[in-house]
Amino acid sequence: MAGTLNKNYFFGTGRRKTAVARVRLTPGTGTFIVNGKTATDYFGGRQLNQIVIEQALRLVNRLGQYNVSVKVVGGGVSGQAGAVRHGISRALIQADETLRPVLKKNGLLTRDARAKERKKPGLKRARKAPQYTKR
Repeated sequence: MAGTLNKNYFFGTGRRKTAVARVRLTPGTGTFIVNGKTATDYFGGRQLNQIVIEQALRLVNRLGQYNVSVKVVGGGVSGQAGAVRHGISRALIQADETLRPVLKKNGLLTRDARAKERKKPGLKRARKAPQYTKR
């Protein structure tokens, strides 16, 4: 068995803010499993997160064709949803290279570089200064 690798899934790593998602796409019926739970259980009842994680599959009309299994760590709920979307997009390209132009045009392959700005010394937050009093 050494050296033989039967790869019947497609893999993609997605990142957003401090969240990292490891995504596996296997041909199937369209179930979403995130950290051992269904996607609706994991992300709660917030419909926006459901739309975000399905966006790539919906865009290329592959919504019911793949079972999605995700391990995601770090960040908050919306950052994790964005990381899952990024990972699914990358895995779809492994499955079918012809989907690249559509996903790239819609900005799903670009890692969203926006992150929390660091706090500066002398300020209360990243940009908020203490109140100025003249007298």
